[in-house]
Amino acid sequence: MTLSKRGDYVVRSAIALARAYDSGEHRKIREVVAEMDVPQTFASQILADLVRADLATSRAGKSGGYRLIRSPDEVSLLEVVEAGEGPLRSQRCAVGDGPCRWERVCPLHETWTAATEALRRTLGETKLSDVVARDDALADSSYPTPSDTHRHGVTALELEDWVTTNVTLDECRRRLADGAKWLPSCVTAGYEGADELRRGVDAAGPSWRATSTPAVVARWVDGEVEVTWECEGSNGRSSRFEGRLRAHAVDGERCEVRISGKFRPPGKSGSAKGSLDQALVDRLSRATLRATLRDVARVLANPS
Repeated sequence: MTLSKRGDYVVRSAIALARAYDSGEHRKIREVVAEMDVPQTFASQILADLVRADLATSRAGKSGGYRLIRSPDEVSLLEVVEAGEGPLRSQRCAVGDGPCRWERVCPLHETWTAATEALRRTLGETKLSDVVARDDALADSSYPTPSDTHRHGVTALELEDWVTTNVTLDECRRRLADGAKWLPSCVTAGYEGADELRRGVDAAGPSWRATSTPAVVARWVDGEVEVTWECEGSNGRSSRFEGRLRAHAVDGERCEVRISGKFRPPGKSGSAKGSLDQALVDRLSRATLRATLRDVARVLANPS
């Protein structure tokens, strides 16, 4: 059994809300989109599913957004899945076209019912907090790889780059703390810069440029910026970055700005006609980060 896209996105959105529960904060749609890879076009509908299921509440206004009604320890995975999928009890016969009736009972009825109840029981015994803990462990690579995993190869690259800018450390940090306002344009410039490189290497290949305004979440935490962005691409799935921006003094007048984190390239190289060579995908991924960082340095040195 697999989840539908809607069920998948509902679970992801619930994880995002669960992470914010202890803080008492409401999560904005754009934050859920950037953090959990939920498509912008579906995000409001998906979060509304959680509200209709009485799992979340919504509030308008500057400090508004979405929040779980109950603690993640009190919410079962069954409740979350059914918020998106509907009741996990089939209304149709396993081998027929209509509901099971004893006058025409099918030989799978009892077995199928037992299997369905076993699935419901497992989902009901799994708390949302358990799923969040696993997701966090997967993110920091501390979760053991299941023997039946379907993952093949690297899905994200560990990247790091840095530049020097003619700004004092104090001024640089002050401007970085306000980065949520101007980082989207820098990310857009990063993809455009990488696409310029792509055109010079593989003019017939798919565009690397973002096809929509990047969804960016930037938080100033302990002297650095925790940044996540999501960009829709023209070559399959969207790309995503999770990492941090931080600054260090070079001397009294200059500072070094460093970016590091995990970057998932747009599309799946080698999986479809017109896809890019893996070596070029790696090169363009690094170029995206480099071009983004250069534009960050430009903004820091010449704020509008």
